[in-house]
Amino acid sequence: MSDVAMEERLRSIDWGQQQKDGSVLLSPAWEVFILAVSILSVLNLLLLWIVQNRDLDQVVVIMDSMLTVVFIADLCRRLVVADDRRAYLGRGWGWVDLLAAFPVLRILRLLRIARVLMVMGRFGGPLQAFKAIFSNKATGGLLLVLLMAILVMEWGALSVLAVERGAPESNIENAVDAVWYMIVTMSTVGYGDQYPVTDVGRLIGSLIIVLGVGIFGTLTGFLANFFLAPSEAAAAAAPPAVEADYTLGTSSQMEDELGAAGE
Repeated sequence: MSDVAMEERLRSIDWGQQQKDGSVLLSPAWEVFILAVSILSVLNLLLLWIVQNRDLDQVVVIMDSMLTVVFIADLCRRLVVADDRRAYLGRGWGWVDLLAAFPVLRILRLLRIARVLMVMGRFGGPLQAFKAIFSNKATGGLLLVLLMAILVMEWGALSVLAVERGAPESNIENAVDAVWYMIVTMSTVGYGDQYPVTDVGRLIGSLIIVLGVGIFGTLTGFLANFFLAPSEAAAAAAPPAVEADYTLGTSSQMEDELGAAGE
């Protein structure tokens, strides 16, 4: 599908409204973001089954709790947008969103993946859907950065804990230590109470610092643009009248000065 055809198809969908089949589509970027979070949640579930390690499992459980907050927020947004909530919870696959929001039923997030893949069919396939995430560059970029932050926090914590636990003089010995270290490192705070002591751990920590600076710098830029954009728009609307008054005032002053000089 060409980019022009994809744009036309995107415009034909009533984003942010309830569809005829009862489903609710919020935006291309959000749907792709939910797909990625759902896939990550299912991978976490597989990791819990495969890796029989209490501390590593605890990291996955902590991160999956954060993903659960995302699913609950997504469900609430769709319920607010839906004109007919019964239709959404019934034939609109809302029952999948509702049940999959509970951690004990996260296996149902496989159905969420299937639902989002069906939505992607309206874009012309997964590749076109991932291109559609940047149909709104600001929203797509922000969600992409948030997804990167989640991935870096989880896999960084797992990696640091795997190489630091049991090392001589190590102070990162459990899941809470690893997640806390990731939070303070990614946010560039760096309290110094938790730090890697192995060479591999320090290498991972260095990468996390660089990625954290980029992620939080990008988020700061989005927030600054969000709060400053309305002021700039209002300021852009005001200058014509102000400039006209200023020009008239300046011309009058010049005429007075010239008249005084002639006298």
